Amino acid sequence: MNLYRSVRAVTGASGDGAVDWDAVAEAARASTDPGSLDVSAAEREAYADDVRDARTQIRSVGDLSFDVPDRIEIQNRHHWIDANADTFRRVMRPVEAHTTVAIPGVSRVVNTGTMSFMLAFLGRNVLGQYDPLLLADSNDHALYFVRPNIIDVAEKLDVEYDRFRRWIAFHEVTHAAEFGAAPWLTDHLEATMDDGIEALSKGTLDREAFEELDATMTVVEGYAELLMDHAFDDEYADLREKLDARRQGRGPLAKFVRRTLGLGMKRRQYERGKAFFEHVAEQRDVETASKVWDRPENLPTGEEIDDPNAWLRRLSL
Repeated sequence: MNLYRSVRAVTGASGDGAVDWDAVAEAARASTDPGSLDVSAAEREAYADDVRDARTQIRSVGDLSFDVPDRIEIQNRHHWIDANADTFRRVMRPVEAHTTVAIPGVSRVVNTGTMSFMLAFLGRNVLGQYDPLLLADSNDHALYFVRPNIIDVAEKLDVEYDRFRRWIAFHEVTHAAEFGAAPWLTDHLEATMDDGIEALSKGTLDREAFEELDATMTVVEGYAELLMDHAFDDEYADLREKLDARRQGRGPLAKFVRRTLGLGMKRRQYERGKAFFEHVAEQRDVETASKVWDRPENLPTGEEIDDPNAWLRRLSL
């Protein structure tokens, strides 16, 4: 790590936008140990086997037609930071286009420093990611495994690395299944995000857009949990419990950053969405739960997530 280079990148932020995204990526990389990418041929094949097995199991369990992305990367932390700095740049572009500040130079430095800190924090903690590449020019999606973090967390949790890596692979492939089974999902998310960001850029809050986005992400996270419960070829309650205990045991700064980044809300989405799909699967079956991906109108509303029977009645299932 080079904290001096990180600070220099932030204080030297330039350009016309509210954030210097090149400086964000440079500062985040400089303050983050990239970790090793000394991956043997056998380990690469093990990652590939995990992804293939996850695809086969999830296709069968969910009765879904999908494939995994062509772009599958075993990354170090710097690779993940670069990929997600580009995502933040795309997502924040509409806000920046409508933002005017009284002291542009100072604000740009502050914004750049804030984003680099958050990106570095995530880069040190993210294990895997299915990336739908929202708002990108390409329709390609990607699947990332941040190997140094997977190794580090497996050691800290005292769990077998191969088993932990396989669990991460299954979880991320569940998201590939969702976006593959619902080709409209990326456009739906982008349109909802655009509505919310456009309102924010004008100084207002489009509550309906953000509530719809929250409901959609709750469905995405909850359905992934349902598939994991039925597709993963091992028990994993111990892994979830150990991860939750690790999060709870972090210091006050880490907890504050997690709240700021909305990671607590993501956990709530897991739990709320999982309860919805567990009820649907118990009352009907997993195939019925998969009907959410047939068309955008099949997505449950926020109220229906808390009342699954209302969703079943509306769709006559």
